[in-house]
Amino acid sequence: MEHIRVELTGRIDSGNAAQVEETIKAQIPQTGAAVVLDAAKLEYISSAGLRVILRLKKSHQDLKIINVNSDVYEILEMTGFTELMPVEKAYRVVSIEGCEEIGRGANGTLYRIDQDNVVKVYNNADALSEIQHEREVAKLALILGVPTAISYDVVKVGDSYGSVFELLNARSFSKILATEPEKLDWCVQEYVKMLKIIHGTEVPAGKLPDMRETVIGWAQFMQAHLPEEAAKKLLALVEAVPQDDHMIHGDYHTKNLELQNDEVLLIDMDTLAVGNPVFELASMYNAFIGFSECDHEIIKRFQGFDSETAHTFWRKTLAAYLGTTCEAKLNEVENKARIVGYTRLIRRSIRRKGLEDPKRRQEIEHWKAELLELLEQTDTLTFSPNELVIEAVPENLPDVQAFVDEHLEEASCPMKAQMQIGVAVEEIFINIASYAYAPEKGNTTVRVEVSQEPVSVTITFVDHGTPYDPLSKQDPDVTLDAEHREIGGLGIFMTKQLMDDVAYEYQDGKNILTLKKNL
Repeated sequence: MEHIRVELTGRIDSGNAAQVEETIKAQIPQTGAAVVLDAAKLEYISSAGLRVILRLKKSHQDLKIINVNSDVYEILEMTGFTELMPVEKAYRVVSIEGCEEIGRGANGTLYRIDQDNVVKVYNNADALSEIQHEREVAKLALILGVPTAISYDVVKVGDSYGSVFELLNARSFSKILATEPEKLDWCVQEYVKMLKIIHGTEVPAGKLPDMRETVIGWAQFMQAHLPEEAAKKLLALVEAVPQDDHMIHGDYHTKNLELQNDEVLLIDMDTLAVGNPVFELASMYNAFIGFSECDHEIIKRFQGFDSETAHTFWRKTLAAYLGTTCEAKLNEVENKARIVGYTRLIRRSIRRKGLEDPKRRQEIEHWKAELLELLEQTDTLTFSPNELVIEAVPENLPDVQAFVDEHLEEASCPMKAQMQIGVAVEEIFINIASYAYAPEKGNTTVRVEVSQEPVSVTITFVDHGTPYDPLSKQDPDVTLDAEHREIGGLGIFMTKQLMDDVAYEYQDGKNILTLKKNL
């Protein structure tokens, strides 16, 4: 439908209402057109002027009034006109010339306009609906217990709009990391604390977008830009991620965390969604590493600190979030996040005509090569802190043992039991590494669970290799002398002797071997 914009100026009263009405009608000859009355220059309106608007509304149902000053708005509200039609107040004009840029995101840029206030200026010139959405989801987050700043005003900034927040003397975590590097560990601690609040917040159904659906859309886009098998696997991996009603921020980096009077506040809430944490970790990986993998100056321009600081912060954050320092576990989860992260980066660049620019095309090819390699070695995008997914090869035994030991130490496992468990873990993992996928290679999942009353540790090995029940083999006769003893079979025998229970099952194409040790 065509929109016709008509300016209202000065005063509309009983002395000129008829003339104003004729002037308006002359500008909108066709009945049924959507009419927008711009009241930016309207100073006064009486009941005669209201009758003009009412008659106009009857012939143009889509009538809308914008840029109404506070005095005129009060009259329109008092007489019920704000219920009859959309009426928008005039927005205070704010200049950002010479203002400090605090943060820059996908949808807008944050500027400090004075000591007490900041304004988020939206990239979209027609951003009022985006602003309304962000204000609503920020209020929802605050009600659900997430510390955040709420916009108290909407302003006009140049050709666009902005949301104003009160952030007295606030400093972003990016600025703290750039100017006070000795506070890196403190920033990690507070950053992860906020992240766990976000991810621990369950959102009522339908209140926020589902990030899983968004990422499925990314994977569908990639079907035309990856080899067929890799593209299918990518889509299958994303579709296999279960739905999750817990909150994710969607753009969680250090410029979106502000320290104000010793209180940490989350800002830039327009990307709030629900979904699996892997989607959040993917955007975090991109913010600290992915975007700047091919050009380390990008992180400096974006966050204000160098790539080494970004990498250190990311790995420390991941370790604190997962509650482990095991490099194999950190690599496993990072690689899952990278798959989603690279998918987003490639799609984003292609949609912005990256294939037409030699430098950006080189970036795309780099991300694509990394993605294809990761897809070959990844069976699932989900993860658990007490599970390690790792390639079943003998050289990965130290990583498996380190992962198990870390959980045993956390459970205050006695040294003797820890040594016995260590022997059993070595025997089982080496057996899987040697035979499960031979002559090919594959992954195994190692799960560590600690139970109370009575205290016990259960370690489960899962692989998709050749079906094999090690418990079906007869125990070796350890009473025979060396000459008559057969070589082999001692590993599973020792495991059964050292553990309190050993069980095997083959289910859904998987070998599942469970070891239990009472502590």
